[in-house]
Amino acid sequence: MLYRFREAQAAELGLGTRADRRPKMASACKSLRECERWRGEILRELSRKVSKIQDAGLTDYEVRDVNDEINKLMREKRHWENQIIALGGANYRRNVAMLDDDGKEVPGTKGYKYFGRAKDLPGVRELFQSKKQEEEEENQALAFYKKFMNQGPAYFGDLDEADGKLLEYERQAEEEEWRDEYTNVREILNLPLDDPIPPIPRGSSASSSPLPSNGPSPPQPAVNAKRKAHEEDVEMDTVDAEAAAPDQAKRLRKAESDGTAKVDIISSNGGADSIRSHANAAAAYLGFLSPEDLLPPTLPTREEMEGVLLALRKQALVEEYFGE
Repeated sequence: MLYRFREAQAAELGLGTRADRRPKMASACKSLRECERWRGEILRELSRKVSKIQDAGLTDYEVRDVNDEINKLMREKRHWENQIIALGGANYRRNVAMLDDDGKEVPGTKGYKYFGRAKDLPGVRELFQSKKQEEEEENQALAFYKKFMNQGPAYFGDLDEADGKLLEYERQAEEEEWRDEYTNVREILNLPLDDPIPPIPRGSSASSSPLPSNGPSPPQPAVNAKRKAHEEDVEMDTVDAEAAAPDQAKRLRKAESDGTAKVDIISSNGGADSIRSHANAAAAYLGFLSPEDLLPPTLPTREEMEGVLLALRKQALVEEYFGE
């Protein structure tokens, strides 16, 4: 009778016999029923340890030891719960955050945990206070920046140009700066200041702007007429070239079938004429430079570059074998 009493008392305390001792590795147990049993035993041990750590007669060292044992049992319980899930049992792992009275997450609920009197140990109290202070600072920063969040497009200035006033002001400021800089350049170059200041050269984006421009914009039919006239000139040049050189006309027709001849003609003739006109216009304002000085440099052809490289190679070979 006494033996049975001792055996029941040992089973209640979680001691058990040597043959009935809890395995060290949860993965070694392949029975779902045994896993549930060992998990229940760990829960009973945790209940006793948590009740023990509330004892006011324990020293600080004993409180630390009991808290370490509780954390060790919590880690072992998690291993058994993982094994129960692996064997197809119930999922006891509920990752529910512990909240205080204000609905905020209690610090120290993740990782190493403190129970009972362990929260009042020297160093632990400061840890909780520092975490609480950091959370308060983060909440204050969030409350400060929250008023700048979820703002509309007007806050970021996306609607500043909707009424057109800002564009008109920028256009006027741009024109004033253009006049000042143009006058400054004339003074530096000793040019007459009585000549009218030309308008600002604007691109296609400015011409398509809804604001009115300073100069009258050419009508669209005139642009189409100029484009047609330019195409007719190119076609006439092509016809003259065919009449003058039959071989060259054949090459032109062959290139036109590939869609490249017309682009080459326009780029070569129109590009040279535009460069020459720009150089003449710039030379009219810069009296000390001629249009030839403002033209881009003439680049050597492929044959000329090959000839220069070949001459340098020959000279290097002669110096190598015959000396200087």
